[in-house]
Amino acid sequence: MLDQMDGQGPLKGLKVLDIATIIAAPFAASLLADFGAEVTKFEMPGRGDGLRYFPPFRDDKPLWWKVTNRGKRYGTLDLRKPEGLEIMKKLIAEHDVLVENFRPGTLAKWGLDRETLWALNPDLVILRVSAFGQTGPKSRQGGFARIFEAMGGLTYITGMKDSAPVHPGYPIADAFGGVFGAFSIMAALYGIKANGTRGEEIDLALTEATFRLLENIAIEYDQLGQVRERDGNNNQYTAPANVFRTKDGRYVTVTGSTDSMFAANMRAIGQAQLIDDPRFVGNRARMAQRETLDEIFRAYMESHTLDETLDAFAREGGAIGPIYSVEQIFEDAQMQAREVVTAVADDDFGTVRMQNVVPRLTNNPGRVRWSAKDLGADTNEILADLGFDAEQIATLRDNGII
Repeated sequence: MLDQMDGQGPLKGLKVLDIATIIAAPFAASLLADFGAEVTKFEMPGRGDGLRYFPPFRDDKPLWWKVTNRGKRYGTLDLRKPEGLEIMKKLIAEHDVLVENFRPGTLAKWGLDRETLWALNPDLVILRVSAFGQTGPKSRQGGFARIFEAMGGLTYITGMKDSAPVHPGYPIADAFGGVFGAFSIMAALYGIKANGTRGEEIDLALTEATFRLLENIAIEYDQLGQVRERDGNNNQYTAPANVFRTKDGRYVTVTGSTDSMFAANMRAIGQAQLIDDPRFVGNRARMAQRETLDEIFRAYMESHTLDETLDAFAREGGAIGPIYSVEQIFEDAQMQAREVVTAVADDDFGTVRMQNVVPRLTNNPGRVRWSAKDLGADTNEILADLGFDAEQIATLRDNGII
């Protein structure tokens, strides 16, 4: 039988064991699968990963699930039972990476502490994803993206001035965590190869990952004593930069932090005479005149359609972007030319479309091999690869181990 995990990508041959749930940690494993890693995901028998129950659904099939866990094999296993634990130990010995996001101490309680894992496989890279890390007074507390965004500083600075903080329209802190997770696995693997060391344990706290991405708010507070506040769609470091509504009711975002880009933007809206106006010479001066500049740009947008506005900025090389819905992303010529959306094989619907692999490699690119499957879809094959025969697999199923 053709090996369904056979694929292309720079990570071909890397074997990853994913026993995590919901978004961040499984997303990390999925990013590795995009680049050719052989990722095998195990879930609890019966119910499986909670993400299977998140909307949206089509014909009672979870669509979100199909993207976050794409490109993996799917098995079921109850690690709380001795037979399940023994199977997991066999799997650990054969894999390069273990991805988990149980509350700190859970795997140790089940008999899979760090020392046991490394005794089974001294080169194993263990990615532990949690809300607050493996240490500290909050380490045993669980959390979700909104908690990470709130306590990592993102929510506080998001929203309109003098209004309540606003969460993004997607659990973006989970996505941050997934990217950090995939990066940290590759860093650990490189360190092992380059330095001749053995296994590595990665302690990824999603609240810390969120805070890390906010870059300058920490040094701003440390050196200036300033607390970054919400400021709507204004930009904190350049002007003009805001969201504007066009004559036909569409929205655009404008920016431009350099003098040359400011000049191009001003020419685009027919205000070239203001380029050398002393009020607007240099970014610091423009920041002080932010509201005046916003009014100038707002007046232009309100009297021009989206197409007229985009054409004018394109002619002058200005910095503007239409604010796209997902429908517009699908329809955009640039997105189509780049195949940003790709058709993926799916067991339920034949094919489904989702985001393509990011980033693109020239010589050995990744690809999306298939969307996520039903619970336990590959359990029999996975166990057969471990040497279990049909009768043994049936017994495990009858006993609720798989």
